[in-house]
Amino acid sequence: MQEVTPVTAPVRPPVRGIATGITAMALVGGSVGVSGALVDAPLFTAQAVRYAAAIVVLALVARLFRVPIVRPRGREWWWLAGIAATGLVLFNVAVVRGVAHAEPAVVAVAIACVPVVIGVVGPLLERRTPQGPVLVAAVVVTAGAALVEGAGRADAQGVAWAAVAMVCEAAFTLLAIPVLGRHGAWGVSLHSVWLGAVVFGVLGLVAEGVGAVAEVTATQWAAVAYLAVMVTAVAFVLWYSTVAALGSGRVGLLTGVAPVAAALAGIAVGSRAPGPLVWVGMAVVVLGLALGLRHRSDTGKV
Repeated sequence: MQEVTPVTAPVRPPVRGIATGITAMALVGGSVGVSGALVDAPLFTAQAVRYAAAIVVLALVARLFRVPIVRPRGREWWWLAGIAATGLVLFNVAVVRGVAHAEPAVVAVAIACVPVVIGVVGPLLERRTPQGPVLVAAVVVTAGAALVEGAGRADAQGVAWAAVAMVCEAAFTLLAIPVLGRHGAWGVSLHSVWLGAVVFGVLGLVAEGVGAVAEVTATQWAAVAYLAVMVTAVAFVLWYSTVAALGSGRVGLLTGVAPVAAALAGIAVGSRAPGPLVWVGMAVVVLGLALGLRHRSDTGKV
């Protein structure tokens, strides 16, 4: 049986690891407005082009910096395929289908629960015991993110899709843990992206047809390009580098940065100023991050 190499965090989280994680989540949260440009685009086709472009960027930059990319073997294919199927493909479908049956805030609040899920499941995958202080911090971050996102209405299907989106968002991080040790952030990013591109390409051909590419407008192409470079190629590598540096227990806390970044991006583009609860939520997220990231971690295996 193939041995799984756990990703263990240092006793104190390195500043660089925290910075890369915050940057990755800021890019994700700040892309909300850009993603809105693709609402009327053919979903599968646009995503297939996005991930195909990201493959080219990742491969070229990895070659430029001589980053070794190794071929997956054995069960590693299952972990990487799981990242592509859940964290990339099903997540995007769940968000699109979810907002058709629920207000966006409902889906966002469900995703905001990810720090707690990762805080519990992540250490178990690394053969460590979940740490109480980190879980408390995860709850604080989740509460703050929920305040930032607000509340909304949803029917049963909307709630179900929101739950699927939450699981998929957590899976994007958790399924990478067993393969990060051998493949590193670049390898996990590249392999999961090309697998996702293949799945989206097949779905696009079957559901939308070859002519769907012609339906993408110039504005939508610009959005696809931004998402491919900044939110896929750059953010993926930064995020998986953070998982390797911090360990999955604490890295989940940084997902709370995304809704804060989305709110701040809204201010930057001239949207209505956030209400008092949003500002309180941002402060609560910062408090949760401070509580969780200052905790001294026990990296011993169970």
